Amino acid sequence: MIDDLYSREILRRTTQLQHVGHLAAPQGVADKVAKLCGSTIHIELNMDGEVITEFAQQVQACALGQASAAILSQHVIGATAAEVTEARDALRHLLKDEPADFPPRFEDLRILSSVKEFPARHASTLLAFDATVAAISSRP
Repeated sequence: MIDDLYSREILRRTTQLQHVGHLAAPQGVADKVAKLCGSTIHIELNMDGEVITEFAQQVQACALGQASAAILSQHVIGATAAEVTEARDALRHLLKDEPADFPPRFEDLRILSSVKEFPARHASTLLAFDATVAAISSRP
């Protein structure tokens, strides 16, 4: 059962977190917690209009939260607010075993399809995207 959840590709992604740390003067900031497992994430970002130009994160999460945050971090610079929100919504649909239409830059999120069988892990898998959407919304 645990092998079904933590595929080799998911575990590989846990080592690929990018943009770890803080920004000097972030426009948007958000903190999120997955209450069931205690995973946490802190997101900081800057945008030019609707495009993310700078991104930083601090992740204390399980392998699923780390893999999702790694995929986000690899593709977030240059993404629009709409793309991030669409990716978050598509990931939510994927986890509910519904049709999921990912923006092309976030297509790698499909590797998380095994998580749909483990509802208790959905919140941690969505954490990075939920926090990034919140950070976008927090901008003045």
